[in-house]
Amino acid sequence: MKTILFFGDSLTAGYGLPTAQAYPSLIQDKLKEEGYDDYTVINAGISGDTTSSGLYRLDRWLAAPIDIFVLALGANDGLRGIPARETSQNLQQIIDKVKHKHPEAQIILSGMEFPDIVPGRYAAEFRKLFRELAIRNNVTFVPFLLEGVAGMRHLNLPDGVHPNAEGQKILARHTWIVLEGIIKQSI
Repeated sequence: MKTILFFGDSLTAGYGLPTAQAYPSLIQDKLKEEGYDDYTVINAGISGDTTSSGLYRLDRWLAAPIDIFVLALGANDGLRGIPARETSQNLQQIIDKVKHKHPEAQIILSGMEFPDIVPGRYAAEFRKLFRELAIRNNVTFVPFLLEGVAGMRHLNLPDGVHPNAEGQKILARHTWIVLEGIIKQSI
């Protein structure tokens, strides 16, 4: 079996939804549907996680075999106004640790953004940091995990922040597009 580890926050955990509706579970379903029965998905999403807390808990997940590592942290950093430089450094340390412990593992970085309507330097820096990390580390990139979901009432829970079951399907589609390419290359 090959392992795909989804390492993220409440978006990955599927906050407010049954586990089966979180996008990593939907990816597992898609893998089976497409005949990739030799892949198993592990959902290591924890609600409220920042890049700092993710870095802190990472080592325990690195003890097991990982073939594909999906890094989907940063949304809570942005919501809390954590400096973009600190977020970038934490994500870089996570990527470095994964590469060191599992040099053959493919890494997918899921980007986060503030909507274009959010003005200011912080929003611009935050928008840019994920792209720069992906380029610098030569990792596969999902430009904006919440593309088409953020700000869309009908795709989010009543809190307006967390995707509902339909929104999670869109997160799965964004991720599947890049994940399938990695899987096909490894065949």
